[in-house]
Amino acid sequence: MANPILRQKLAAGEFLVIPGVHDMIAAVMTNKVGFDIIYGTGYWLTASSLGLPDAGIATYTQMVDRMRTVARTSNAALIADADTGYGGLLNVHHTVRGYEEAGVTAIQIEDQEFPKKCGHTPFKRCIPTQDMVDKIKVAAEAREDKENFLIIARTDARAGLGVDEAMRRLEAYDKAGADILFFEAPQSEEEMRRACEAFDKPMLANMADGGKTPILPAKVLEEIGYALAIYPSMTSLVAAAAMEKSLRTLKEQGVSQTPGIDMFDFGEFCKLIGFEEVWDFEKRWAR
Repeated sequence: MANPILRQKLAAGEFLVIPGVHDMIAAVMTNKVGFDIIYGTGYWLTASSLGLPDAGIATYTQMVDRMRTVARTSNAALIADADTGYGGLLNVHHTVRGYEEAGVTAIQIEDQEFPKKCGHTPFKRCIPTQDMVDKIKVAAEAREDKENFLIIARTDARAGLGVDEAMRRLEAYDKAGADILFFEAPQSEEEMRRACEAFDKPMLANMADGGKTPILPAKVLEEIGYALAIYPSMTSLVAAAAMEKSLRTLKEQGVSQTPGIDMFDFGEFCKLIGFEEVWDFEKRWAR
């Protein structure tokens, strides 16, 4: 059974701020801070585990394994990026079953051609609307927990086909049975408001730092009409900036402590990652 907290919070009208996780250290940190819903980002999990761009190169097998590891590591409900469903309708069915079995709470599927591209990069192409409608219907039918496992339908039509086409697609995906609608890469607050005003279904805002969409405070997003917001790139870009600065200090000065960058306490991290259980085991069984 999927974690019911996402559906419960949406039903209660609580605006949800959801950080992206790019690796298991980020997942552990969200445990410490106390987030109860997180986002498994395709771009950044691919970058961290494979060192490759989010361009449809990572396979279903690689991504479902990564999501399974995130779900095991995290205490939170997991929203998971599943790209296009990794192929046709049979692939979508298999992907939904696999993600659900892996411990995912909600699966995000987009209407790009396969192989897909990151939603905030150029050269995206969309499949026909009816093909995506069929994917949504297959996904909804494939899930075993039809109450708590949610389907997020994303359209990438804004970039190549315009706002009007993106709105038409969202309407079709709404009618097809998507639980959450995701208008990817709107380029102004006006576009964001237009999408939220048009639909009763929960709308997801993608606060992708460095992307095409305005980055707005959570209170503003809630006022616009969004139900939830994901922050897929925040932990990754913060970590990359800190690592670069620290590495330059090490290279140039030969020291590991960098002014302006705090190091997390090693002893506390050992506890967060589970070493206390290892130590307890050793005390019981060491000879």
